[in-house]
Amino acid sequence: MKHWIDQFSKCRMLVIGDCMIDEYVWGSVDRISPEAPVPVVAVKRDNATLGGAGNVVNNLAALKSNVTIIGTYGSGENGRRLKKMFESVGANTDGLARDKSRATTLKTRIMASQQHVLRIDRETSHPVNGKMVELIAKNISNCIQSMHLIIVSDYGKGLLTPEMLKTIMQLAKDHKKAVLVDPKGFNYEKYRGADLITPNRKEAAQAANFDIKDMSQLINAGQLLMKNVGLPGLLITCGQDGMVLFEHGKAPYHIETRAQQVFDVSGAGDTVISVMGLALAAGAGYRESATLANAAAGLVVGKVGTATISQDELRDAIL
Repeated sequence: MKHWIDQFSKCRMLVIGDCMIDEYVWGSVDRISPEAPVPVVAVKRDNATLGGAGNVVNNLAALKSNVTIIGTYGSGENGRRLKKMFESVGANTDGLARDKSRATTLKTRIMASQQHVLRIDRETSHPVNGKMVELIAKNISNCIQSMHLIIVSDYGKGLLTPEMLKTIMQLAKDHKKAVLVDPKGFNYEKYRGADLITPNRKEAAQAANFDIKDMSQLINAGQLLMKNVGLPGLLITCGQDGMVLFEHGKAPYHIETRAQQVFDVSGAGDTVISVMGLALAAGAGYRESATLANAAAGLVVGKVGTATISQDELRDAIL
């Protein structure tokens, strides 16, 4: 396992997806507002991190890979702020396109005494227009040949339309590049052409259109999705129950969780797809890659917020 981690710094990763800022406002609560039955948060500090596809980029950069981001950002201060945040982690932002018709997505989380009290979303989620699809496709074409692997991070904010996804899959096929997808929504047919999709259990149940209450039902759902979308691989994350890997022509492979304690699951899916993608790009097989991704997830849920992990932390976790 350590061999694959050592190769991460040689991997060139392309991330395509919905970019956003995750903002955290930290404070304490010691009284209820006289104006309404709500807590009054006395703010002590605040910070911001890359969110959405940006959190995938952040994870990849923290693991010392070479990462390029392709997506959109809005006009105004938050757009400039987002681009600077990408640049600060060393990501190549040549593929970021400014879209004046869209606001930069900003998710503000109010945290009091380590508890998540409230989230405020500022966003635009209508589909990008045809001209933006053409520009994004051009940006992908300009860099895809030098990439080892593509990660598509779909947060349903309008970038990854069926037209855009079809274009991505065709370009990947033309250049013989593997595509991993973190999905959104009920219709996984739009991801046809991907090599592996990484839904969580709830997302898999929604896409398969039936409840998943036990391992037998999860396996049935996974096999149905594999068949319906024509997938070579599928990784369903199951929280405290670990994850299950499906490969075409092989029996499902269950990996038990490595988490010792759970503080925050936000961003865990981004960590899973980042490490899964890096390990595959480094030359590992699906099972080895999923095992590393599981170990990474166990680390990141033990941190508060959309956290990242380092190569050293991941090496220690697999000992």
